[in-house]
Amino acid sequence: MAVKLIRQVNEAGAHVSYMIVSEAGASVYSASPLAAEEFPQYDVNLRSAVSIARRLQDPLAELVKIDPKAIGVGQYQHDMPPKRLDEALNGVVEDCVNAVGVDVNTASPSLLQRVAGLNATTAKKMWWPTGRKTAPSLPGSSS
Repeated sequence: MAVKLIRQVNEAGAHVSYMIVSEAGASVYSASPLAAEEFPQYDVNLRSAVSIARRLQDPLAELVKIDPKAIGVGQYQHDMPPKRLDEALNGVVEDCVNAVGVDVNTASPSLLQRVAGLNATTAKKMWWPTGRKTAPSLPGSSS
């Protein structure tokens, strides 16, 4: 149905394009406390849609908000002791973040805490100016 609509619009002289983005783990994020904190005005379905859309813009920044096990590590992940699996997966995520690098001026606390030498407390302090009571409003939000 979507393909048919895109063809009709393109034949009418407009140009529509699309991208395919993995939704793996989006439902986990959308039901998380972090998603509720970031988008308190949205229900879980809209939070999931926002997460998928933001993956197109900056996949690494969005994927670090999801527990790596929720993205689909493989059928044998349960054969490994949970603590060891968590350590291994979190180590890989940290390695990826450090290999790619982050822009400290635009990075979220979720991304900053994955930088070697930082933790959740330090990342949040870097992101929220001292004395601020609430998170800064996001572009397009009404705060």
